[in-house]
Amino acid sequence: MVLVFAENIKGQFKKNAFEAVTYGAKAAEIMGTECVALVLGTVENAAGLGTYGASKVYHVADSSLDSFDAQVYTAVIAAATEKLGAKLVIMSHSSTGKSIIGRLAARLDAGSVPGVNTIPTVDGDLKVKKTVFSGKAIAEMAIKSDLKVLSVMGNSLQPDASGSEAPVEALSVDVPASRIKVKEVKRMEGIVPLPEAELVVSAGRGMKGPENWGIIEELAKVLGATTACSRPVADADWRPHHEHVGQTGVAIRPNLYIAAGISGAIQHLAGVNNSKTIVVINKDPEAPFFKAADYGVVGDLFEVVPRLTEAIKKHKAGA
Repeated sequence: MVLVFAENIKGQFKKNAFEAVTYGAKAAEIMGTECVALVLGTVENAAGLGTYGASKVYHVADSSLDSFDAQVYTAVIAAATEKLGAKLVIMSHSSTGKSIIGRLAARLDAGSVPGVNTIPTVDGDLKVKKTVFSGKAIAEMAIKSDLKVLSVMGNSLQPDASGSEAPVEALSVDVPASRIKVKEVKRMEGIVPLPEAELVVSAGRGMKGPENWGIIEELAKVLGATTACSRPVADADWRPHHEHVGQTGVAIRPNLYIAAGISGAIQHLAGVNNSKTIVVINKDPEAPFFKAADYGVVGDLFEVVPRLTEAIKKHKAGA
């Protein structure tokens, strides 16, 4: 059995949950077994996970799980894994998944690979691939343990909603008391989180100051994209730190990444070089980022970005 932990935020499933279930269904097909989903806390439309490939959804409906605690979640997922007899556990490589996967593997004495980005293959052992050395290489890893735990990178595959709703069954496991007291939760609303974004518009020190960010926000609005920034920009408090992409920030895999006024240091490239298409706008023709770009524009971003925005507006208007 393949067990997929489908995380939710305030009872709602996000794209990464659908990606994880789709991945789990494809892995189960290769392994010749079934894929089931596990949901925790108060959730809506758990049966809908069946459309992404889960044959059944197990629900631990304890309201204390509405607040995330890595230690509690680990204990519950481990208990569910053992009770259901799952051999492969899959989750999203999100902040939640990153907090859980190591603990869960240790608790279950399982082999684990975080951040996989291709469907596994079976050649004696289960084999998966992931990027290593800050995205410079791809490693294929064989997991030899009986029980295995994987986390799936965002945007690694397109969710497949070709199935039908699945039955939901209550699952009874011990839920330990949390040792953490949550006083306040501040959550960004109304925007697609960077790890899930398919379109991203980013900028760096070439913007010269936070007062000029309006042209980046306008381009992002026209495209329906999420905004991001380089580390120096976040460190200077020009932009909030949750927008920082790079080796020490958020790693992203959008379909389109537009970078304006970013030189492209290796630390930044490590977080964005898995983007499907990279467009670089920089007035320095020797900027390192051009070597990684699919398309490059050598020019002043204060001239290029507004003109690009207007061109997109005209295209959308059918002009």
